[in-house]
Amino acid sequence: MNLDAIKKMYFIGIGGIGMSALARYFRRRGVEIWGYDRTETPLTQTLEEEGMHIHFDENVSRIPEGIDLVVYTPAVPAQHQELVFFIENNYPVVKRSELLGMVSRSSKTLAIAGTHGKTTTSSLLTHVLRTGGVDCTAFLGGIALDFESNYVEGNSDWVVAEADEYDRSFLQLQPRMAAILSMDADHLEIYGDAGQMLEQGYLAFARLVHPEGKLFVRHDLLGYFDGFANVFGYGVGEGTYRSSIRGVENGMMVFDYQDPKGELKELKLSIPGRHNVENATVVLAIARELGVEEEPIRKALAGFRGIKRRFERIVEGEDMVYIDDYAHHPAELEATIQAARVIFPGRRLTGIFQPHLYSRTRDHYPGFASAMDKLDEPWLLDIYPAREKPIAGVDSAMILREMRNPNKRLLAKTEVLETLEAHRPDVLLTMGAGDIDSMVEPLKNWLQAHYSTIKPQVP
Repeated sequence: MNLDAIKKMYFIGIGGIGMSALARYFRRRGVEIWGYDRTETPLTQTLEEEGMHIHFDENVSRIPEGIDLVVYTPAVPAQHQELVFFIENNYPVVKRSELLGMVSRSSKTLAIAGTHGKTTTSSLLTHVLRTGGVDCTAFLGGIALDFESNYVEGNSDWVVAEADEYDRSFLQLQPRMAAILSMDADHLEIYGDAGQMLEQGYLAFARLVHPEGKLFVRHDLLGYFDGFANVFGYGVGEGTYRSSIRGVENGMMVFDYQDPKGELKELKLSIPGRHNVENATVVLAIARELGVEEEPIRKALAGFRGIKRRFERIVEGEDMVYIDDYAHHPAELEATIQAARVIFPGRRLTGIFQPHLYSRTRDHYPGFASAMDKLDEPWLLDIYPAREKPIAGVDSAMILREMRNPNKRLLAKTEVLETLEAHRPDVLLTMGAGDIDSMVEPLKNWLQAHYSTIKPQVP
């Protein structure tokens, strides 16, 4: 398909973070963009302000004439009226991952894969590269605060892309260099079991890396890649590319870094947690392969503003801190809670978690329980179903029953504010990939009204 010949595109599910990044890419190239999404959000409003045409009702009559290419996300059901219309009328229809593959194949792609950490790592890599003079394009899985976007326009051959394992999407990529951050079991409704996820997912992805490129794999996962050429381990304390943590200084992680090119001492990273030092380690491995020098690396690590909904500090005062995070897998909850413990030692942690998907809750409820038990006050909300229909016997109470923390609670969203009134938090975390983000603004307003040291932010 000649992408340069496309004049008008239609995105079904345009409000998705990956879909909207592609829509922005083509809009910047003068393509007329139309699309559907189920709900209006701040992101869809921004897309409309950028000149895209979006509607929010499943309505074939809203489809314009002359569409050259239709793009859809696998989160859209097969019986969606507009998708059915396009297929039955023989329009060119591709998945989001196929389109990203087409775009990336004309560039030198740096692909970041892994069950966790993709968005933080790809955003930090983009920031380090651009600070260091590598004018890369980037397709990100979140709104990077340094760019205020999930899409970054560059003028070099280099493209940073998240390699998403869901629906085997990352098998559409042919990266020049890549990283695998983690391989915890997830999306088992797609793969069946962890063994199939390894074979049909990550090992298949590894085989797609350019033969003259490099694949960086977290050091404890190297054993899965025996027989692969050009595979290098990285990590904290171990690996060919490794970091050692010195401690925390004014809320920043301080660490040393070493690779075959040499050593960088006392680097400072703006985002907390051992896992983020690990993410920064592979970012430095790739950036130094591309020739980024020490001073831009130091500046970029210390100045990185992070990603919306990735350990995002919503309000902060002397007596209260509120952080929102996208964590939706047990390992992600563990990392978020551990990071809060590091940055706020000795303070009482209250965490509100909304499980995402019935299938993920069924597959991982013991892990969710174990992670939530590490909070001082663990509060659970009902499952956010997203694309799934209910599964008999699967609910948030499964997690609650497995928990051992005596302060555990299962709440409706409408009960959260009154529960805060009775159990006023010291450090509050909201975690989840569903619609828990709709609570951020009400929680911020409540906290600003009830804690004297939190001042309303000036727009």
